[in-house]
Amino acid sequence: RRMSHRKFEAPRHGSLGFLPRKRSSRHRGKVKSFPKDDQSKKPHLTAFLGFKAGMTHIVREVDKPGSKLHKKEVVEPVTILEAPPMIVVGVVGYIETPFGLRSLSTVWAGHLSDDLRRRFYKNWYKSKKKAFTKYALKYLPENKTKTIDVNIAKLKKYCTVVRVLAHTQVRKLKLRQKKAHLMEIQVNGGTVAEKVDFAVGLFEKPVDVRSVFDESELIDVIGVTKGHGFEGVIKRWGVSRLPRKTHKGLRKVACIGAWHPSRVKYSVPRAGQRGYYHRTEINKKIYRIGKGSDNKSGSTPVDLTEKSINPLGGFHHYGLVREDFLMIKGTTAGPRKRILTLRKSLLNQKTHAAQEQISLKFVDTSSKFGNGRFQTAEEKRKFLGKLKKDRE
Repeated sequence: RRMSHRKFEAPRHGSLGFLPRKRSSRHRGKVKSFPKDDQSKKPHLTAFLGFKAGMTHIVREVDKPGSKLHKKEVVEPVTILEAPPMIVVGVVGYIETPFGLRSLSTVWAGHLSDDLRRRFYKNWYKSKKKAFTKYALKYLPENKTKTIDVNIAKLKKYCTVVRVLAHTQVRKLKLRQKKAHLMEIQVNGGTVAEKVDFAVGLFEKPVDVRSVFDESELIDVIGVTKGHGFEGVIKRWGVSRLPRKTHKGLRKVACIGAWHPSRVKYSVPRAGQRGYYHRTEINKKIYRIGKGSDNKSGSTPVDLTEKSINPLGGFHHYGLVREDFLMIKGTTAGPRKRILTLRKSLLNQKTHAAQEQISLKFVDTSSKFGNGRFQTAEEKRKFLGKLKKDRE
C-alpha cells in the first residue's frame, strides 16, 4: 500500500479553529453579524433573548420526499427555551465610516424599570439610584422638541443602520436574579425613517417572541458553553494517554516540540481552561412556540391529552416554564438557566429541509428525575390509586 501523508495517517488532536481556548469575556452571547437588510419588507426585529430550561423528546412524521425516512416517524431530542416578552427602551442609529459602523446618537424611553437601571450599577442597594432621572426631564413638553425630537430627526437624516435597545424581564423567571439583560437588536426592512418610527413606536412596550420568529423557521443560537474549569490535555484536546509504565504520569503530551526553535508552538496541546467558550450554532429548527401557562402547550393533534410543556416535577434544576417558550431541535450551548441569544438566520434558506413544516405527534412530559413513566399527574393518580399521603 502506498503511504499517505502523515496529515491523513495521524491527524492532529483537537481543532485549531477555536483558538484561543479561554473563558469568554461575556456571559451573554454577542451577535457579531445581523442578517442582511431587505428594504422591501416591513420593519421587523432580528434577534431575541431566551433562557435554557431543559430538554425532552418528541415524535414527528418526516416530510422529506425522496428520503427513506419520508412519511415515517422519528424520535428527536428538543430543547425548551423560556423567552418572556422583552421591553424596548431605546433606539441607536449608526452611520457608515471607512472604519466600519459608528454610533451617531441614542434615544432612550422616558421611563426605565428598576430591573434595567440595576444594569448600570455594580451595587444597587448602596447606590443613590439616580440613573436616568435627569434624562427623563427631556420628555417634558417644554424640553421634548429641543432634545428628543431633534435626535430622532438626526437619526432619520444621517443613519444607515438602526437598532433598538431592549431588555429582558428576568423577574418573570424565578431565577433569583433581578438585574435585566440589555442588548441591541437590529431593525431590518423599510426605509431608515420607517425603521426609526417603528423603533420609537415600540418604546416601553413588550415584544413577544412570536412577533420575531415563526414555527418551522431556522434560527441561530449564540451563547456561552458550560464551563469545566482547568483541565488536562487528555480531556481538553483528546490526545492519547502514554503507556502505563511512563515516568512522572501518563496523562501528558510526551514531546512538546523540538530543541530549536526553543519555544513551545501555539499548536501544541497544553492544559488549561475547558468550556465557558463563546459559540454560535447555526440552523436550529423551531418546532413549536407556545405559552408555558397554556394547559395544552404539550398536546398535539394526535395526542389530545391536556398537558402543558412542563414535565412532571418541572424541568431538572430549573422549575416550571410559565412564560412564552420555544422548542428547538437538538441541543444548545450552556447549562440550564443560561441566557441565550436567538438570531434570525444569516443564510438564504431555500432548501426543502429548511422549508419543511413541522407537525408534532407526541411531546414527552414524563418526569426528568429518574425514569419517568407517567405523562400527567392524573395518569399517575389513576395507576397508583390513593396514596398514604393523600389519606385524611
